[in-house]
Amino acid sequence: MAILIDKSTRVLVQGISGRIGQFHTQEMIEAGTNVVGGVTPGKGGSSILNRPVFDTVRAAVEATGAEASLLFVPPPFAADAMMEAADAGIRTAVCVTDGIPAQDMIRVKRFLRRYSRLRKMRLIGPNCAGIISPGQGFMGIMPPHIYMPGRVGIVGRSGTLGYEAASQMQKLGIGVSTSVGIGGDPINGSSFRDILELFEADPETDAVMMIGEIGGPQEAEAAAYVRDHMSKPVVAYVAGLSAPKGRQMGHAGAIISAFGESAQEKVEMLSAVGIAVAPNPSAMGVTMADVLSHQRAA
Repeated sequence: MAILIDKSTRVLVQGISGRIGQFHTQEMIEAGTNVVGGVTPGKGGSSILNRPVFDTVRAAVEATGAEASLLFVPPPFAADAMMEAADAGIRTAVCVTDGIPAQDMIRVKRFLRRYSRLRKMRLIGPNCAGIISPGQGFMGIMPPHIYMPGRVGIVGRSGTLGYEAASQMQKLGIGVSTSVGIGGDPINGSSFRDILELFEADPETDAVMMIGEIGGPQEAEAAAYVRDHMSKPVVAYVAGLSAPKGRQMGHAGAIISAFGESAQEKVEMLSAVGIAVAPNPSAMGVTMADVLSHQRAA
């Protein structure tokens, strides 16, 4: 079983006609993702990679029954594209676009709240790697060959560290049920807690790797959820132990601006609720292996 995407998920690609969109769509198709069409305004009626292209998401949904969408849309138009997907009835949207203004994301969040009673769409991202369920399909920009099917979930703000965790675990014979990159922007669609809830409910995920970084309250909120609701073991790594206060490191959201947002403070919060924290990025895989070994012994 997988969360968010499996072999049957009907996927659209918004921005399929661009060079980047076509490249990653081809990879998705080769990996078995059920891509049913694309959306590019003005190119409706054409075909790309043997998939029909539509002018609007609504037209694409009506013709293909699509339920998920991956967005390769430039920053000035990405907010409208996300809201269009929600309005058309898309259930899961992944936006990989970087550089979307925070004010635009505030508009998107307000729109999604207004529509939540009628058409609830789960948004992953923006500025994220996407979602992959190895052997099932993926929506994003990750290299699928490093993901081995298995029973460990991954959720992270950093796409690159998510790749590293999957690669390390693969070398140790540990497979992945689903990996979700939630993105590193200050305002994003889904939080650590949102994804942890899905993994907790998934009967074929036995443990979770959570990859955090400095800045923002998400890791603290995740720690509280793990303490109060998680029955499955969680391993974590927090990037940015050497980051000075007030300096942005990498992602737009990776800046320490308040108490509890430094890497060391987050490590202490996570450790206090029983989460095994890897001491450095090269130890993510072995830390998970140790936790799984203790789980089996128990």
